Amino acid sequence: MADQDPSIHELSRTLGLVRVVEMNPEGRATLEYQAGTHMCHSGGVVQGGFVTGWIDAAMAHAAIAMGGPDVSPMTLELKVSFFAPARPGLVVAEGWVERRGRSTCFFEGRLTDASGKVLAKASSTLMLASRERVEQAAKKAVG
Repeated sequence: MADQDPSIHELSRTLGLVRVVEMNPEGRATLEYQAGTHMCHSGGVVQGGFVTGWIDAAMAHAAIAMGGPDVSPMTLELKVSFFAPARPGLVVAEGWVERRGRSTCFFEGRLTDASGKVLAKASSTLMLASRERVEQAAKKAVG
């Protein structure tokens, strides 16, 4: 998928994606990220937007694994709870479907450090949109 759209590749690089570990058609995905010091604020704590982005990406990958490459998951709602600070180093983001509807699905996810300690959890409502329609709308918006 990253090979098809250069902007996805750039986004993954910005977020520090190391590798996609799993994309299971049952609606599960696991991704590894490298949290860098450039992502941190005071005290070497990774800024919450990165933590949110990592879990959101894992849930989106789970939706794509479940719906196929023609699906573009659009986040309708996202809630994140932070349990412990993320620090520089390897982190693991997981996402899975909790309940699947025809076009609207409910996902959950979490972020752990390399030792398995849970750093944050999230829940999300995703709309499974047609990738072609989303891309066409983006082209029109850009002009």
